[in-house]
Amino acid sequence: MRSFASLADFSAATGEHLGYSDWLEITQHKVDQFADATGDLQWIHVDPERAASGPFGGTILHGYMTLALLPEMMRAIFDIERIEMGVNFGLDKVRFPRPVPVGARVRGGAKLTGVRETPAGHLAAVRMTVQVEVDGQPQSACVADTLSLFIAPATAGG
Repeated sequence: MRSFASLADFSAATGEHLGYSDWLEITQHKVDQFADATGDLQWIHVDPERAASGPFGGTILHGYMTLALLPEMMRAIFDIERIEMGVNFGLDKVRFPRPVPVGARVRGGAKLTGVRETPAGHLAAVRMTVQVEVDGQPQSACVADTLSLFIAPATAGG
């Protein structure tokens, strides 16, 4: 994990690849829990028997579940000290070039592509490109340009 002492130190890393998360195993149980929570019960995700003869040869992870893994991955990649909180602001662009088969391992890698300080002086708008890789596969399963807001205590000075 890469650690930054402040938002200013983090901002100085703009343009750099910040590292990779640990590998996460995608289990059918986790996929089923996500399907139950979201109501997305499409058979390619939740019916292993039917999916075995489907287009992907088995069940696959929901695309939105891939996105839902990003916060856990980012916490494993970097930490910013003296920060009050970070919130997801949105996504500019998301692509799912290949499916993630259930049973696979995935990890995230992040490149810091921009930090913009706000006039308040303790709020930073952060842009990162995050790629979710599937262990043993040459092409990423997800590429997302994420937007976050990081808030430092007013007394910490960024």
